[in-house]
Amino acid sequence: MPGPDGAGDFRPHSSHWGVFEGAWRDGALQVRPHPADPDPNRILQNFPAALRHRARIAQPMVRRGWLEDGPGADARRGRDEFVPVSWDRALGLLAEELARTPPERIFGGSYGWSSAGRFHHAQSQVHRFLNMALGGYVRSVNSYSAGASNVILPHVVGPMEAMSRRNVTWDAVAEHSEIVLAFGGMALKNSMVAGGGVSRHIERGCMRAAAERGCEFLLVGPLRDDCPAEARAEWLPIIPNTDTALMLALMHGIVAAGKHDRGFLDRCTTGWPAFEDYLLGRRDGQPKDAAWAAPLCGIPAERIAALAARLPGKRVLVTVAHSLQRAEFGEQPVWAGLALACVLGQVGLPGGGYHYALGALGHTGRRSNLVSTAALPQGRNRVGAFIPVARISDMLLNPGAEYDYNGQRLAYPEVDLVYWAGGNPFHHHQDLNRLRDAFRRVRTLVVHEQAWTATARHADIVLPVTLTLEREDIGSSQTDPLMVAMHKLAEPFAEARDDYAIFTDLAARLGKEDAFTEGRGARDWLRNLYDRTALDLRDKGFDAPDFDAFWQAGYLELPQAPDDGGMLRAFREDPEGAPLPTPSGRIEIFSATIAGFGYADCPGHPAWIAPRDVPEDAAPLRLVANQPATRLHSQLDFGGHSQDSKRRGREVAWLHPADAAARGIADGDVIRLFNARGACLAAAELSDGVMPGVVNLPTGAWYDPEDAAEDKPLCVHGNPNVLTRDVGTSRLAQGCTGQLTTVQVERFTGNLPPIRAFDPPGA
Repeated sequence: MPGPDGAGDFRPHSSHWGVFEGAWRDGALQVRPHPADPDPNRILQNFPAALRHRARIAQPMVRRGWLEDGPGADARRGRDEFVPVSWDRALGLLAEELARTPPERIFGGSYGWSSAGRFHHAQSQVHRFLNMALGGYVRSVNSYSAGASNVILPHVVGPMEAMSRRNVTWDAVAEHSEIVLAFGGMALKNSMVAGGGVSRHIERGCMRAAAERGCEFLLVGPLRDDCPAEARAEWLPIIPNTDTALMLALMHGIVAAGKHDRGFLDRCTTGWPAFEDYLLGRRDGQPKDAAWAAPLCGIPAERIAALAARLPGKRVLVTVAHSLQRAEFGEQPVWAGLALACVLGQVGLPGGGYHYALGALGHTGRRSNLVSTAALPQGRNRVGAFIPVARISDMLLNPGAEYDYNGQRLAYPEVDLVYWAGGNPFHHHQDLNRLRDAFRRVRTLVVHEQAWTATARHADIVLPVTLTLEREDIGSSQTDPLMVAMHKLAEPFAEARDDYAIFTDLAARLGKEDAFTEGRGARDWLRNLYDRTALDLRDKGFDAPDFDAFWQAGYLELPQAPDDGGMLRAFREDPEGAPLPTPSGRIEIFSATIAGFGYADCPGHPAWIAPRDVPEDAAPLRLVANQPATRLHSQLDFGGHSQDSKRRGREVAWLHPADAAARGIADGDVIRLFNARGACLAAAELSDGVMPGVVNLPTGAWYDPEDAAEDKPLCVHGNPNVLTRDVGTSRLAQGCTGQLTTVQVERFTGNLPPIRAFDPPGA
């Protein structure tokens, strides 16, 4: 085994941001990307410094108030001391607490991004444990990334996965697209990441090839860099959360000129006449034309009209980024973008039509594997209760309260115990001061964590777990052809254990070890999971080495399906023989199902609904809280690459020079961003790549309150979720709206507080 005291060969491993190899040289870990990757992700360089960082959790810890006073709601969470305990005591206390808590009062929290490995996948591990050892748990559905689209797309065209992963490929864009109309852009920082790993980052090269062939990329968004330079994109700066208005105006211009594809609309869609009445203003007297849209979206009417005239007759691909639907009424741009592609008659054509979230993840725009890659079975959850994932604070603060979701009237379950393994809600969730209050209401909060995140600091029982480099696994994704034998590159830090080892011990204490493990150790499970893929390969006529040969080789190339355009291509070619999984079998521009729900915030067809969270005197700037470029979410924020991107130890916020000048802010100043929900510090960077009236502060800087005893403490590190709103996209999806809000910004003139986010509690 290689280690810090000696050199070893480079061994394969994988991460969500890329396949790589690692070895020890002169007492330090070195990592290098997979040699076949044409555009490696530099996030890999977060690993070396993170492996033995002071932020790592060294041993089991129990919050003093919980240990001395017993379980229960406690305002000291997040600022209390921790007491180190042995593994035996920690697991004994936890087993007792689990044994006395009914499954229907346990929330199983996780977010699935903790490891690219298919076995040491914390979300699968915690859900399997809760199912097999306790009988189930209250679960969450959908995702923070795509909460609105997850719900709206199945109603109107088909599953989100079919629209994002089995649709137009990057190869088709490079070869066929003439115009790519990218609402929200296609930022490489997003497409460099894929759950399960990615061995070849192809997006930059495909956009370069398309542009060199003559394809025009049009970036519609407030940030110029949301398309790479290689795309040579034309930038249409748009006021955030007004894309639906622009889409409607483009459709109006095309229809008014008689350039819409009537044959496609008649053959492949349902509900067009009702939507056309709305579009042309026959019902409300307001045509949704360029003159109407211009003041809403900040794009001159002449430019909108010219773009509408430019689209018909071209192979146009309409893409809608995740970012558009992480906002108020986020269902609308997803639906309106689909309608625009239908008006142009392009849906299902190679390099044309509609693609949800192309470039939002490394999964999108790629061919699918012909064989499945197995994951750890999670067992059966016998608890029926669930919440939309972004409604956790609502659940904890309002147990029993009723709410609407996707045509159902539901009630929030009463939860006593939250078990979190894999994920950091202090990154994902909005209005962190509200989340702090919510977590203080539960009886017990248990966290498996590698490092002292804010989530760990709010827990009652903290169990240290290994970093991916400290264990073996198998990396694979359904859209990447390389299966990776993830070799162990380092010994576990201090007393850290794998999630599987922790859950095995807990299951034994609860009398459920055999059910949880099925008699297998970790290596046995790796062999079992690999053998399922090998069997599938052989059944389809392909060679497959045995597990030992695969492990020694380090990699296995999997066959991939042809680039056939997926569900939409088949539907276009034969609407009757290959209907869509919608009530009508067609694309639903008007949905009788959604209309029947009676939701004013999500009517029966795409519509402009004016946002309520708009600039005012107290908060005159629009904040865009997007994904970071130097880490995945908040993972390894203490890593070298992430730390190198900060200025004066703070996260960087970008704003337009005119907005900075009006506030006396110079490049490099520390600024205070604030609104009624909270405040944070960041380092200012001035750029004309941010449209005026917008400030951009990426998510992922670890929450670092100056005084955790305050109700709304200043985050000194730059976490924008102290500012964002904790409300659902609509009654249909109840998705996350954390992409956008409004703030004021000022130059910070006080004594600069130290960054303590990476120091262990009490240090």
